[in-house]
Amino acid sequence: MSDNNTKKPTGDAQPAAHSAPPPPPAPKPAGPPPPKNPGFITCTIDGKEVVVKPGTNMVEAAKMVGSDIPYFCYHPRLSIAANCRMCMVEASNAPKLVPGCQTPLVEGQVIKTNTPKVKEQQRAVMEFLLLNHPVDCSICDQAGECKLQDYYMRYDYRPSRLEGGKVMKNKRKVLGPRVVLDQERCIICSRCVRFMNEIPKEPQLGIFGRGSHEVIDTFPGSELNSNYSLNTVDICPVGALLSRDFRFRARSWFLSAAPSVCTGCSRGCSIYADFMAQDTYRYRPRENEAINKSWMCDHGRETYKGLNTGRVLSAVVGRQQGTGTARPEVARKEALQAAAKALSGVQGQVAVLASPVASNEDLLATLTFAKATLGAKELYVGGRPQGEADHFLLTADRNPNRKGLELIAQGLGLTLKPFEDLVKAIDGGKVKALYAVGTEVPGNVETFAQAAAKLDVFVAQATNESPITAQATVLLPASAHVEFDGSFVQVDGIVQRFRKAYPSKGDAVGHWALAAELTREMGGTAAWTSSREVFRELGKAVSALAEFDWDKAAPPDREKPGINPLPTAADGRPPGYREFGAPRVRGI
Repeated sequence: MSDNNTKKPTGDAQPAAHSAPPPPPAPKPAGPPPPKNPGFITCTIDGKEVVVKPGTNMVEAAKMVGSDIPYFCYHPRLSIAANCRMCMVEASNAPKLVPGCQTPLVEGQVIKTNTPKVKEQQRAVMEFLLLNHPVDCSICDQAGECKLQDYYMRYDYRPSRLEGGKVMKNKRKVLGPRVVLDQERCIICSRCVRFMNEIPKEPQLGIFGRGSHEVIDTFPGSELNSNYSLNTVDICPVGALLSRDFRFRARSWFLSAAPSVCTGCSRGCSIYADFMAQDTYRYRPRENEAINKSWMCDHGRETYKGLNTGRVLSAVVGRQQGTGTARPEVARKEALQAAAKALSGVQGQVAVLASPVASNEDLLATLTFAKATLGAKELYVGGRPQGEADHFLLTADRNPNRKGLELIAQGLGLTLKPFEDLVKAIDGGKVKALYAVGTEVPGNVETFAQAAAKLDVFVAQATNESPITAQATVLLPASAHVEFDGSFVQVDGIVQRFRKAYPSKGDAVGHWALAAELTREMGGTAAWTSSREVFRELGKAVSALAEFDWDKAAPPDREKPGINPLPTAADGRPPGYREFGAPRVRGI
């Protein structure tokens, strides 16, 4: 045996040339690809790419690419319930259909809203919702602005397969002083319940029962008496919740809508005034993120009634002689001449009463007339009496333009004095002549009417009749705010435009037009022929109004140039579609 074979290994031997290197470390699992648009989510809906903020749901994202995902229970200002199942869509990261309202988008997701599977789901949901529905569209106030009608025509359009009778429920359940419920029409979307819980924070509604016998109702021993109860009628997607005031009064397709401003308090909620001919039928809230979101109070909704009843429609010269006696009506031109003659004899001695219910244009023209022609240096502030504020939108000041009156008086160099001082001055014999722009007063109407009877000259421009107008020596008919274009300044200093709904009733014209005619009758110059011209010429004197673009701030009142006012059912949106942007299809 050789020596090499007998040697023990020393550990110094070199490895063989053919030995394998150590294996490389295992690669780390690849993470998700970086977002295409950092800070945003990029996905595809119906083959179209969309970029949205994180947390955006599929319903809102689909609108951005022109796709409509139908829904009943979803509302962007309410919590998400996802109980109607109408918005189910296909998503690339889910094996089953997912509710579009409840599902946020993720990076790279592919959504399909119009596949056969989705369409069958929509048809099945519609069949389920209509299973026990009474289908009494011919007498339903929601007809013409109902999601159930529209979705049936679009997503179902098949006859019912139900054999046997439907589940019967209460057809006229009075929930409170302003709302009535038809439980048979209700689809249990829970919008009304969530609204009362989350927006006014007055939980007065609940869902009771199980299965086909489930109903919306008030809690035992209580009623729906919130000042925001009629918002539940707005957001109800079907004809279940109805306004007791508007019920059975007009069909939505006979009405037109004018963008306007609520005059119920100084909040100045943006609204639509729904009208037919020269009568206003209801107010509906119009979206304004800075003021009222999508809501308005019940108190403000009821103020439309003063536009239809008790109006001053003709000019009158002379006080009313006794209760119940008719006053001789005269032509407005004749009354203006009588007013000019009476005021000319007391120039420099005329007290001026201005109402914060009048618009900016009215106040600009009338106060300019009072200062330049009548020689007024101060004015008394009238207006409606103070009320009680609530915890949400309603303010204690029941006048829509007090801020505007203050700004205009300041710009024209006029001193504002409280209404109580006027009453004392009349009773003390210091004031013998009064020029009133609006006859709303914050005190007792009967008491001031007795004081006004002592005046030698009382020229009043009024919209509505009252005991005060009966004491006017010259009464001039003034238009309401829905009868001309104008603006208000609400309590927070926001200037808002409103649109004309219909021509003035009777012989009435705007306060600004009466002031222009009085100026000319008294030898002055006033070339204004519209409220727009008044604002553009006289608004320069008021710094707060000088920067306001009167034309650009006007809300759109028609879809295209010409005589085609917005249909109320398609503002064109029905109440159930209040959350949509610009309308694309009438009624949708």
